[in-house]
Amino acid sequence: MGHKRVEDRHQAIDRYRQGECPASICAGMGYSRRWLYKWLKRASSSAPEWASDQSRRAHGHSRRLGPAIEQIVTLVRLSLYNRGLFCGAQAIRWELEDLAVRPLPSLRTINRVLVRHELTHRRTGRYRPKGTPYPGLVGTQPGDVHQTDFVGPCYLRGALRFYSLHSVDVVSGRCAVEPLVQRAGQHTVNALWATWMRLGIPRHQQVDNEMLFYGSPTHPRGMGLLIRLCLPLGIEPWFIPIGEPWRNGVVEKFNDHWRQRFLRHTPMGSMAELQRESLRFEQRHNTHYRYSKLGGKTPLVAMQASGVSLRFPPSPRPPQVPLPKPCTGRYHLIRFIRSDGQLDVFGEKFALPSQTIYEYVRATVDVERQRLGVYLDDQLLAEHPYPLHRR
Repeated sequence: MGHKRVEDRHQAIDRYRQGECPASICAGMGYSRRWLYKWLKRASSSAPEWASDQSRRAHGHSRRLGPAIEQIVTLVRLSLYNRGLFCGAQAIRWELEDLAVRPLPSLRTINRVLVRHELTHRRTGRYRPKGTPYPGLVGTQPGDVHQTDFVGPCYLRGALRFYSLHSVDVVSGRCAVEPLVQRAGQHTVNALWATWMRLGIPRHQQVDNEMLFYGSPTHPRGMGLLIRLCLPLGIEPWFIPIGEPWRNGVVEKFNDHWRQRFLRHTPMGSMAELQRESLRFEQRHNTHYRYSKLGGKTPLVAMQASGVSLRFPPSPRPPQVPLPKPCTGRYHLIRFIRSDGQLDVFGEKFALPSQTIYEYVRATVDVERQRLGVYLDDQLLAEHPYPLHRR
């Protein structure tokens, strides 16, 4: 049958070239004019196999993501898992929406990525190094260190989905609770700015490794939202080790307190009610909740007893995105070095000496000097050029 079709195509083109009219050719052979013109066009290409059937298979795979988007899907899934949240395809897609990832993959595509990377099952445990010195931040007075974390997505009546940004002053125990409908871009800038308007500006801001904070693994030196917001104010961001949320233990404990004492017991049905009740909970916590580490004082009393003068943002209005890249300041990453001896700086790898294996190191980026310093036990172990591309 295929051979007969090829013969018909040759015969029709030969008759046309001999001057026979198209209507006569089509009527005699039982084909349409559209069929004839299609093969006339093919024959004009002078390709030797012009009369043969061609595959209709697409040249590309329309459902296959680019490598950068696929990597983001896998990182988001791992981030959700490490925060103890739902980490299925729908949760991942919501997270990608909040991060303004484009193109936004479908649920089926996300599921295929999870299968391809063997991320369809929850892991049974995490590696927690024991007895290894950890170069964590130690605050001595209010305003030294804030730990900040997102909780969510959470839900109110009527399927209202929201997030809650929590910041806790490690020394005084004062908290700030800022709900928001979505986290991408200006929403997070506004929320962070609002917490600083109430808590004051910290010297060090400690967070986990959400892409929303540091940027993107495809542009590890791009200085993400949090870094760009903090450095002009003299705040030094600190990123805890990947997959170790307990290093943000103060705010993680507060998150549990917020879920138990607020989210499960406060009736709310709108964003306005959520914002109002969140501020009431924050004020009640700061004025009434007593910490044993504060000698039974409330966070507000401990703050007042310290006599520390806090810094506050220079304007009540937050800066607007896109934020420019800073020219000065420092930010830090704490990383556990495994057997491969590789330091991971937001997806970019640096080889370290063997003495760092199974140890925690601090990687400090000096923006003005364009240098990456690696510290072990507060001793400078290695330094690398670290050019930060400017706009």
